[in-house]
Amino acid sequence: DGFEATPGYPPYNIERTGENQYRITIAVAGFGESDISIESKENTLTIKGAKQAKEGEAGAVLYQGIAARAFERVFQLADHVQVKSASVENGLLHVDLVREIPEAKKPRQIPIGNGNAKPQVVDTKAAA
Repeated sequence: DGFEATPGYPPYNIERTGENQYRITIAVAGFGESDISIESKENTLTIKGAKQAKEGEAGAVLYQGIAARAFERVFQLADHVQVKSASVENGLLHVDLVREIPEAKKPRQIPIGNGNAKPQVVDTKAAA
């Protein structure tokens, strides 16, 4: 898509934290909460980071070795996976996901009658 100049920036982990729970952790050093946007749409999770320009800042950067370039990471989510929460701590963005299958989609056991139900009368005579 012509966006990611360096493959794998920023680096991330995906881990399973429970039976139906997952966590995506992205290294976002240099980005604050206000610099990051997270959007969940259908089965796609898009995480973007862009430094907000600070106006009227005194002092010039003499050497810039810490990359804080804009990024966009897109993750494909399985059906019924929802974002539960997101937080930034120690330069890492944690996005917690949970898979919640709606009741209507869960397999359902169908009870089998025990024979006490009244038999259905089937009328075999053809209607004339």
